[in-house]
Amino acid sequence: MPGLGKRKLERFPLELPARIFVDCDGTGTDCLDAVTIDISAGGAFFHTDKPLPVGTQMEVDLILPLDELKKIEGKRANIKVKGAVIRTGERGMAIVFDKKYRISPIPE
Repeated sequence: MPGLGKRKLERFPLELPARIFVDCDGTGTDCLDAVTIDISAGGAFFHTDKPLPVGTQMEVDLILPLDELKKIEGKRANIKVKGAVIRTGERGMAIVFDKKYRISPIPE
């Protein structure tokens, strides 16, 4: 079948630091630090030694360096997005992002 295995969104090999927040059974929020291996507008693969189970819902904070983007004040921006684990492996986990997200500068 033509197009089988092709991604709909372009992926970029960016290593971005991330903090993943998970509400563990309503008993409080657990936090996991990870780094993206690649990322697209629809999701990312995160390198972590502790991948979460498939279906886990979460909030993700990504730190984006803004050295190249002169119109945004500051040196870094925070991207807040919600998502869910869709696949896990030895190197980490794949997370699909919701369409809603927020980007804000990080004050120096």
